[in-house]
Amino acid sequence: MTSTDSALTPFLSLSRDDLILWLKDVGVPAYRGNQIWSWVHQNCASSFDEMSNLPQELRDRLKSSFTLFQMEPLKHQKAKDNTEKLLLRLRDGEEIECVLMRETNRRTICISTQVGCAMGCTFCASGLLGLNRNLAKAEILEQIYRLDRLLKADERLTNIVVMGIGEPLANLKELLPALSTVHAEEGMNLGVRRVTISTVGLPGKIEELADTGLPYNLAISLHAPNDSLRTEIVPVNKNIGVEKLLAAADLYFEKTGRRVSYEYILLGSINDRPVHAQQLAALMKGRNAHVNLIPMNDVAELPFHSPSAPRTKEFERLLKEAGVNATVRKRKGADIDAACGQLRLNEQKQKADGAQIVTLKT
Repeated sequence: MTSTDSALTPFLSLSRDDLILWLKDVGVPAYRGNQIWSWVHQNCASSFDEMSNLPQELRDRLKSSFTLFQMEPLKHQKAKDNTEKLLLRLRDGEEIECVLMRETNRRTICISTQVGCAMGCTFCASGLLGLNRNLAKAEILEQIYRLDRLLKADERLTNIVVMGIGEPLANLKELLPALSTVHAEEGMNLGVRRVTISTVGLPGKIEELADTGLPYNLAISLHAPNDSLRTEIVPVNKNIGVEKLLAAADLYFEKTGRRVSYEYILLGSINDRPVHAQQLAALMKGRNAHVNLIPMNDVAELPFHSPSAPRTKEFERLLKEAGVNATVRKRKGADIDAACGQLRLNEQKQKADGAQIVTLKT
């Protein structure tokens, strides 16, 4: 990204009204706003030059006023299962990552909402470097549009999961406007029910999300069936507690009618024993809920490992026997930096190692 680009306004930060006002200020008819908006939000334009039904003078004016995409792709990884992962550098030099996952009838993207994470989950690469800042609406939207533009002509985006780097509910102020643009008929026209928002479990924010009246799929990162163990691996639980978290989830279901999912990452010899399955089943009893079991993605910097396949199957069997809806999530992108935040972490490590080498040489 050039210094000139960094001084331009991110186009994705604009609302339709903002765009119409800008057109008025530069003496361009308002109907051009619909054309521009359609190119960006529906027709997958990657530059203003592609907008062939606009006068060249207007395209030049747009280029001198806005940057369509403000992030710089640093890495683009492709896995054998056709999963694709992007590492993107932001204007201020920070980095985030996002993922495109392909299944038979689904094309799902996973996006980030923060640079780093403050939740401190001990098994997660995203938070090892701490929290730097929230992402802006335009930065969230750009991830969606960059991934959407990786799809082939016969593919269509079907689902969005907000499960990348960061705690989404800690950045609702920017996330909800970004998603609103995606849902709009004049945008991607992707339904609210096609979006899953993940959270480590912030009861007040869960209630805030419920109060919007939008029936998003809510996925709560539970990861432990009791307070002592959950506080050990999800430190923010110390100030929340499983009981309060489940009460907020029940309220969300009551207000939206959407079944809540519980994410449970299986850490070998930590939370994957039969007693843990039994305790988890007791928590889920009487709740319209679904448990996603996620075998740990091994990360060299973390002292955890995935349980064996038989142990994972046994955990799932015990839940189902107790009447709990449970599924073992299929690993995607296993031959690339698959764990959330791992690609960013590796990039930061390489930079640190490079800086150390330079220092030693001097």
